[in-house]
Amino acid sequence: MRELVEAIAKALVDNPDQVQVRAVDGEQVTVLELRVHPTDLGKVIGRQGRTAKAMRTLLGAAGMKLHKRYTLEILE
Repeated sequence: MRELVEAIAKALVDNPDQVQVRAVDGEQVTVLELRVHPTDLGKVIGRQGRTAKAMRTLLGAAGMKLHKRYTLEILE
């Protein structure tokens, strides 16, 4: 899952070398923390959060196949 989020984020941003994804495992949910260059933050979030919502939807769908729950947090 980490690789999926990383690949999507790198395709969206101007500074793909600055994309970092960290997985934090919890009891029920795995949180994926996404960090990008500050100038690319808007590109990852999208207008009214549509891009971020789409990424979260993809994570949910892929997680269902693996029988796990994933959430995405975009950090500054």
